[in-house]
Amino acid sequence: MLPALIITTLTGLVALVWTTRHYLIWRNKQEEMTLTERYPGPPREIPLVSVILAAKDEAENIGPCLESMLDQDYPQFEVIVCNDRSDDATGEIAEQIASSDDRVRVIHIKDLPAGWCGKNNAMQTGIATAGAEWLCMIDADCKQTSHRTLSVAMQYARDTQADLLSILPNQELHGFWEQVVQPVCSGVMMIWFLPEKVNNPDKPNAYANGAFMLMKRSTYEAIGTHEAVKNKVNEDMHMARLTKEAGLNLQVVRGNGLYTVRMYSGLRGILRGWSRIFYGTFETRKRLIASLAVLTVMGLLPYLAAALGLILAAGGVEPIGWWRACGIAGLTAALIQLTVVYRFYPLIGAKGYLAGTYVLGCGITMLALLGAISKLRKGARLVWRNTEYTS
Repeated sequence: MLPALIITTLTGLVALVWTTRHYLIWRNKQEEMTLTERYPGPPREIPLVSVILAAKDEAENIGPCLESMLDQDYPQFEVIVCNDRSDDATGEIAEQIASSDDRVRVIHIKDLPAGWCGKNNAMQTGIATAGAEWLCMIDADCKQTSHRTLSVAMQYARDTQADLLSILPNQELHGFWEQVVQPVCSGVMMIWFLPEKVNNPDKPNAYANGAFMLMKRSTYEAIGTHEAVKNKVNEDMHMARLTKEAGLNLQVVRGNGLYTVRMYSGLRGILRGWSRIFYGTFETRKRLIASLAVLTVMGLLPYLAAALGLILAAGGVEPIGWWRACGIAGLTAALIQLTVVYRFYPLIGAKGYLAGTYVLGCGITMLALLGAISKLRKGARLVWRNTEYTS
């Protein structure tokens, strides 16, 4: 009786937790700020902004990225492209665009200093040449879908007195695996980094998305520049942490219709990419294992309990009543889970009708977490953008 009782009780608690998620989604829609191009801006005083991006082998993305940024209506900004040891046509494309727009400068980086991650060295090099008091760090695979992104961001940073503002993107999700896996991976991040906690100066939670970070130069210098995070593969998360630890104002806001990013394509790319993110973000086995446990219990347990309970009850295994209750609890938890996921997915740009694939996404996300755990062992290799880093 004891195993059936334990599983039934735990599954019932899981159903209760999923039920509370309906309330959180409702509260999110009612209370959480979403930044759109309808927000006012630019501010009355218009400071120069230096937009800096690092690009390694981004020939496919660098053109759309620069063209959409140069279409911004913000009156005063420069763009610094740091071509980081690219083996493709990234540098040539950037130079061609720079030749027709004097707001663009291209820096070609040939070597990677020991102890540095490539992006961090490239960004540090570019920012050293920047002339503005506001630094806007973006990724080369981002595309501005509004010509007002920079104006809106500067106005919001002024309104919230932010020292570091990170705007979350709309994700481009193409193909089956992107639609199935990336929403679950994003959900794992939200477990640890709810915006309401990140924006609360009394909470230790710190998060930023390197796809768009607007930062005062004084903040950048106060946290030690990229030198302080030179060997971190998720430098954005660590810069956010340092900002909060310095007592400065960190603000994260969800964006809608401002810019998009396609993070990874194909199952292999998704696994490698999210394994790197989890490794660089959580950094400890404790948090990675905790994330695995949450996915197992919240994601998979309802289905396991439903199958186990109903099969054992149908087979006459005692106590039949408790096993039947276990099966019913599992079905109930699974149904509530699906309704929550159906409502949650559109909030992050995924299709609600794919809620039924959530359990598959959980399984693959668990593989990415296991990959992150494997990178914590001494001497483990991490290869990113054709550069190898060792733990």
